[in-house]
Amino acid sequence: MCSPQAVHVAMTLDAVYLRGSMAAIFSVLQHSSCPQNILFHFISSSTDINHLHDTISHSFPFLKFQIYHFDGTAAAGLISTSIRSALDCPLNYARNYLADLLPSCVKKVVYLDSDLVLVDDIAKLAGTPLDNHAVLAAPEYCNANFTSYFTPSFWSNPTLSYTFAGRNACYFNTGVMVIDLERWREGEYTRKITEWMELQKRMRIYELGSLPPFLLVFAGNIAPVDHRWNQHGLGGDNYRGLCRDLHPGPVSLLHWSGKGKPWVRLDANRPCPLDALWAPYDLLRTPFSLES
Repeated sequence: MCSPQAVHVAMTLDAVYLRGSMAAIFSVLQHSSCPQNILFHFISSSTDINHLHDTISHSFPFLKFQIYHFDGTAAAGLISTSIRSALDCPLNYARNYLADLLPSCVKKVVYLDSDLVLVDDIAKLAGTPLDNHAVLAAPEYCNANFTSYFTPSFWSNPTLSYTFAGRNACYFNTGVMVIDLERWREGEYTRKITEWMELQKRMRIYELGSLPPFLLVFAGNIAPVDHRWNQHGLGGDNYRGLCRDLHPGPVSLLHWSGKGKPWVRLDANRPCPLDALWAPYDLLRTPFSLES
């Protein structure tokens, strides 16, 4: 658990996204130059952790992993309704508490969502330098409309909007992050995120789930990661049947963030073209998807 050679990977784990998690794990191992050095830390609020443990261990007999129980009670009390109900699950906020849940000997971790696959060696991502005392690293997207993540009342309040003064704040996706847990603990960043969530309960300052508190605390102060490590947004929009294309440039990680998940679309026999890139990692495919 405390080996200095270990590449630590943290993911949430639950029954709803288990199929995606299994595909993500498989893709990490498949493309790793040294899979025996990878150690997975799974965070789960399930009441049947034994079932999840058995599923993982039977599918990956040599995998080094630990499952940590996440009591989402505290997080649930801080969650305000967002524009997407799927984002209001307390487990979606478990990334806020990684520094408390993981052993203190774990100094650095790669956090991954469950709706992605890697096509490159995760050790390259884990080796991202966090210069200038950065706490986390992630691909930034400065062409995104950053102001849209917060309400007009946030921007019209000088005290609140001043939080971004002097920061070149850009959007980043929290589904792929490299986190220095030592710096996180020293800076008490769980408390800082919690304070923004408490304010959100009193006056609505943002609309979208667990992302805005991370933007409030870290945007403009993170270490850069090449965009190849988060080709995100491939989930598109289920309601409109929108299929997304890859962003220009090389690809190391494909991320089906958004409403549409590849396993759901494959089972419905309505896949998007890029879902074919996820399918080879689908270890829990249903009979329907096999026949189709």
